[in-house]
Amino acid sequence: MYRAPSRRAKRNEVKKPNLIPILDAVFIFIFFLLMSANFIKIYEIPSMVPILNPGEPPKNEKPPLGLTLRISQDRIAVSTGVPSRIRHTVMKNSEGKYDLEDLRAFLINLKQTNLEERTAVLEPIVDLTYEEIVEIMDAVRLLRRTDPALFKKDNAGLDVRIRELFDNIIFGNIQS
Repeated sequence: MYRAPSRRAKRNEVKKPNLIPILDAVFIFIFFLLMSANFIKIYEIPSMVPILNPGEPPKNEKPPLGLTLRISQDRIAVSTGVPSRIRHTVMKNSEGKYDLEDLRAFLINLKQTNLEERTAVLEPIVDLTYEEIVEIMDAVRLLRRTDPALFKKDNAGLDVRIRELFDNIIFGNIQS
């Protein structure tokens, strides 16, 4: 009687690993990572871009304020009018930072005579850090509760409290 060789009868089948438990574990791990992640909050400070208009400016009784802050290495020159004229200069203090309280005090006095104006143009001549730009913008934009109250008449003739100084900020020359 003929018998087949033993090595042919015992074929080793390659067993494939069961991937279902591994995939379950991976999806559960991804789910827990997403649920425990702290998502980053991104804040945006709105700013306008200057618009070039070749036409004539609108006719108003009062000329525009034209508030411009030229930020240089050691000072902020505040100018108004068209053509602009320097009205105030803010120097750096002993710590090497711009004296933003002096700037705020001048801008509050300026706002008292120009209640309808909302626009300020920032022209940084030097490279500034993000923190410096935000500090200057906050000094220009926001009125604090401790600041003197400013009121203007609305369309109905009622006094309305002004909550911002010059909140419409335009960057005049962004180079880098």
